[in-house]
Amino acid sequence: MRKIAKERRKALGERLDALYETFDLNYLSPDPLEFLHKFKRPEDIEITGLLASSLAYGRVAGIRKSITRILDLIEWHPYDFTISFDPLRDKALFDGFRHRFNTGDDVAALFLIAGKMIEDSGSIGAFFLKGYHKDDETIRLPLASFCERALALNLSSIYGDGPLPKKAGIRYFFPSPASGSACKRLNLYLRWMIRRGDTLDFGLWKGVDPAKLIIPLDTHIARLSRNIGLTTRRSPDWKMAEEITAELHALSPSDPVKYDFALCRLGILEKCTTSYDVKKCEACLIKEICVL
Repeated sequence: MRKIAKERRKALGERLDALYETFDLNYLSPDPLEFLHKFKRPEDIEITGLLASSLAYGRVAGIRKSITRILDLIEWHPYDFTISFDPLRDKALFDGFRHRFNTGDDVAALFLIAGKMIEDSGSIGAFFLKGYHKDDETIRLPLASFCERALALNLSSIYGDGPLPKKAGIRYFFPSPASGSACKRLNLYLRWMIRRGDTLDFGLWKGVDPAKLIIPLDTHIARLSRNIGLTTRRSPDWKMAEEITAELHALSPSDPVKYDFALCRLGILEKCTTSYDVKKCEACLIKEICVL
């Protein structure tokens, strides 16, 4: 962890805590997390979370449109659809679907993987826990194991016989920290499933310590974190995500990614600019700790 002056860290904590208190469930829309809050059953929430986080790239409007379309196709019964999913019968349901880099085949593969995880372990969370050890310093190794084991499942009914093609779109849903990827969407999913203590996230996976989570690093978080001195790195990769999380861990050791949702609101709601803007910057809740 980089050394930040005691006074500076105190100011960071105070302003970020105020930001965290400001952005609550009232600001849920248009975050993809909103879709999870439409369900009551944990098993539906778990499946919807995997789907929504997997598609959480690109423009917000496009993300919402794609998630809604898939949920409409499966009649808003994610768990029931998943456990009864037959690729030979149901794969065609997603024909014509496209979300930027991913096609309907990739969505079918995602449901197939989720079903196989449930068949193997009882839930996606239990499947994840098979690669988790309480002495892991962070979620990095368990996440790498999760991705490796997910992509090792038999997907021949989707992509054809033989090894999973190197360019199969399902790989985009399971990037590994072992490759240096920031794994933004998977870390987002883990935040939703593991964090507890407020009404935003669900804390369904009780066996994982929230203190080990890594912040879901996207362009908004990378830019804001540089603006408030949480990182000096330029490349938004796993190392940057770790550096930012280490600084947040110093502020909230048991729940370092609690600030993620609030920080993202500043970017998504266009309350934070890439350069100094008199009107927006003067009204910003964290202007005292910004270096712009």
